[in-house]
Amino acid sequence: MGEYIVRALMLAAGLVGILGSTPLVAANQRPSLQDSFALGSDAESLCQVESKGRDPAIGGIFDRAWVIICRDASRPIGHLYGLRGNAEAIAQRLAAIRVAEARCDAAAGEATIEDLGSVSRTDCRLNDADVGYRVYQVRRGDTVWVAEGLSGYDDALKLGLRTVVADRIVPGKIEVATTGGSDPIAFARVQAGSLDPDRALAEGYRRNNAGAYAEAAEFFGTLQQRADMDRTGEYLINEALQKSNLGQFAEADRLFAEAERIPTADRVQTRLRRNFLTLHLINQQKLDAALAELDRPVVPLTEPMRVIGGAVEIGNDVAAEINSGTASERLGTTEAGQLTPEERAIILDAQALQLRGTVYRLKGRNAEALPLLEEALRQAQSVRQGRVVSIIRLRSQILAETGAALEGSGNAAGAEQRFRESIALLEQRYPDTNVVAAARSRLAAFLVRQNRLDDALALYKAVVADVVRRGNSTTGMSNMLAPYFETLVQRAPANPALVDDFFLATQTLVRPGVADTQTQLARQLSQGAGEAASLFRQATVLQREVERSRIGLASLRNADQPNDAAITAAAAELDKLERDQAVMQAKLSAFPQYRALSTDTLSIADLRAALKPDEAYLKLAVVGQTVYGTYITPTDAAIYRLPITADQLDTQVDNLRATVSTVEDGQVFTYPFNLTLARNLYVELTGPVADKVARSKAVIFEPDGAMLRLPLALLPTDQASVDRYVARAAKPGADKFDFTGVQWLGRTARISTAVSARGFRDARRAAPSSAQKPYLGFGENAPAFTRVSLARGPNAADPCQWPLSEWNKPISAQELKTAEAALGPGSDVVTGAAFTDEAVMARPDLANYRILHFATHGFVTAPQPQCPARPALLTSFGDAQSDGLLSFKEIYDLHMDADLVLLSACDTAGRATVAATREAGVTTGGGSALDGLVRAFIGGGARSVLASHWPAPDEFQATERLIGGLFQASPGTSIGRALQAGQVKLMDDARTSHPFYWAGFVLVGDGAQPLVRMK
Repeated sequence: MGEYIVRALMLAAGLVGILGSTPLVAANQRPSLQDSFALGSDAESLCQVESKGRDPAIGGIFDRAWVIICRDASRPIGHLYGLRGNAEAIAQRLAAIRVAEARCDAAAGEATIEDLGSVSRTDCRLNDADVGYRVYQVRRGDTVWVAEGLSGYDDALKLGLRTVVADRIVPGKIEVATTGGSDPIAFARVQAGSLDPDRALAEGYRRNNAGAYAEAAEFFGTLQQRADMDRTGEYLINEALQKSNLGQFAEADRLFAEAERIPTADRVQTRLRRNFLTLHLINQQKLDAALAELDRPVVPLTEPMRVIGGAVEIGNDVAAEINSGTASERLGTTEAGQLTPEERAIILDAQALQLRGTVYRLKGRNAEALPLLEEALRQAQSVRQGRVVSIIRLRSQILAETGAALEGSGNAAGAEQRFRESIALLEQRYPDTNVVAAARSRLAAFLVRQNRLDDALALYKAVVADVVRRGNSTTGMSNMLAPYFETLVQRAPANPALVDDFFLATQTLVRPGVADTQTQLARQLSQGAGEAASLFRQATVLQREVERSRIGLASLRNADQPNDAAITAAAAELDKLERDQAVMQAKLSAFPQYRALSTDTLSIADLRAALKPDEAYLKLAVVGQTVYGTYITPTDAAIYRLPITADQLDTQVDNLRATVSTVEDGQVFTYPFNLTLARNLYVELTGPVADKVARSKAVIFEPDGAMLRLPLALLPTDQASVDRYVARAAKPGADKFDFTGVQWLGRTARISTAVSARGFRDARRAAPSSAQKPYLGFGENAPAFTRVSLARGPNAADPCQWPLSEWNKPISAQELKTAEAALGPGSDVVTGAAFTDEAVMARPDLANYRILHFATHGFVTAPQPQCPARPALLTSFGDAQSDGLLSFKEIYDLHMDADLVLLSACDTAGRATVAATREAGVTTGGGSALDGLVRAFIGGGARSVLASHWPAPDEFQATERLIGGLFQASPGTSIGRALQAGQVKLMDDARTSHPFYWAGFVLVGDGAQPLVRMK
């Protein structure tokens, strides 16, 4: 995609001030004199109180208002008031404010609160969720004191009320409960802030500007589910651009087209659509189309903005917009002044100039690009004299683009200066974020092009170290990191220590599809109930506090007259927050739901410590069109570049898959396996370590790119066995499906798959299941026509829904019954009408089974390339609320304690994987949806997952023999060894020697763990 892909800048937030970081009040200071203070005397207090000087309840200069903010909630959970006047009038005033959020139908009663005695208590309910809301009120002298908020935070409400009345820090502990008739899931959604669209929109903008595109897409996608038609177009184009930033172009096209069908004459919205679609086109290198989009007319600025004495004078049409409410909607999280629509339009026009300059630069027209970029910077800084926080990233991008144009013009010194100015701007507002990492990577790439390799490597290494320290990934930055990987591979033979740097950097390359999966699972976890969800919400809010503290510290250090004392205090606060964060992450790491979405990395030394003496770890990494390999054993390590591009690898895998399992007119066909192509692919994949891999007794494979769609086991390791087959097959009457005698990698090595190095290490360390029952199988769904009418099934008019016919070809339950018989008493099988999505989710005993088995179709990709992937397992239909699908989000919420989960026929939609990936222009997907299912099961409590790359074959009882042999292994036999033994038996039978019969199943997790335990 070229040297640089322009990423989106969200200008709609309209923030003017920088959020500061205010130290909390000490225990001996009066809370009434502080901007914020912690509730209780515990140093690790869950909640704090912040003063709110512009609350609508304030009616006079002696009135006070605060909000209560807790770490496990993304929005304030309550309010505190100290209001002077008539108690009844104050109650009516607060009731009028409260009515938008909660309904209070019950009469007020009485309650007793320590230190306060008898107080008034009113129990209410939120308007938009089955969640309790409580109001306490007490009078002291001429002041009425009120605490109100979510009932689940009753401890915080009472402690807050005691604190403000006493005007001192009152000791106490806060425990969160969801009792009192509340729906715990609805309560958790309120904690996560998902019922607050303004909050979600602001969070989406914040994540985008920090470079977290997958997270931003999740927020904008959530907002589309609301009935806010006035802003649906904005939500759609925001999500579309995030998808484009992740390389999911077909889905972005669909979202942009959907937004285009919503008419708008708003000057801001028409400019947003123009700019966002232009960015999308630039991301795809459609430069002429991008210029055409920039030429598209937008609603004109009919009345120019006037500045008098440094202040903006609001014109008649701007005033009309403000009076109508259009401009007054708060999209930020601060009470600082918001940008007017006129100002936002001017800034968006400046961005359009920058985009035009970018297109000219990418076309090599640097002389034309430079004046456009200079004018874009001048125009952006003309708004409020450049004191607009939300355009810092735009200014940084303009500077970086100017640097690139200067480099293209031969002015290297000027280019470096602009690159460094771009970084300095971002470090003030977005310290320790991915946008800073990307800007520094761009400078490092420039240094490589200037042949300043030592400087470039040092900068790249620092970038990766910062990303790893923050637990982030470099999703969307691979093109800027490409020179780093290439330089390391070239220098590693003379400096083996660089292999460690290379391996660490590859672990930050989280595929866009996986990043999307992780973000959705994180969203699911934040809305869940239970200890893991509560800790995760606390960690999320703590992360925001860390970010806020970093911004405040950066501002203090960059002030014209730095205050050393303030800097020291802010640095100390940041240090404490980061230590709290480390403790929180350590607590979270005990939960599989968190480990499934973690991006933590491992050093080579850590990985070696987890490997057994006869094991090798083989990892692929796709960087643009380049594919790299990493080979690690307990005593050896090597990195290398594959001799084929990512597209060539994709083509070879497609061609091989076509000879294994292909669908024609709805039927699965198998052709003679292309053994010569498979052998060539093995040599290309393993390169300089081909012989070492062939001699390994166990291979842990971490695939990327097209190899996500192909089992490693079916690649032959020697040429001689290939030559023998070719010679035999050339004879008249030869059976070209007889592959006995081929030296497959799967014949000599136990092969397992890892989703990441850290994931493999965690699986190996995990304690075995404590479940007492051996096996529970699900499958053979009831055909849809026996359970539902067409009206009950998926909407045939929706191209993003799977057709009802998919439910009418259930997989036989024979393999389930074989496993049940092999594992004996305590085993169970659920089939037919009893196997519904609702029944699986409702089972309270899933954690009682060591092995779970789903013999059903799996939808691992979208039915059409423009549709979002919704990985799911097909089930029978249940009641009216059932969709006949067990989605990966629902799987993630299952409570399992399984050593192994088997997924048979999970690649039924594999044909869509190839087509959707190619049409979408994504070269690193193609298996991320299957990866999403696997991650969901691991998050739900599975230690290992056995999944299939294609529909399990029924012929010659191949699947029944393989699964039956798996469970008939001697007690103590490892999963990997049992699987390999079953596969070798099929390899040695001429009827089942074709890879279609034995290679489809792959083990994700630790293959060294026992399948059947010793008694």
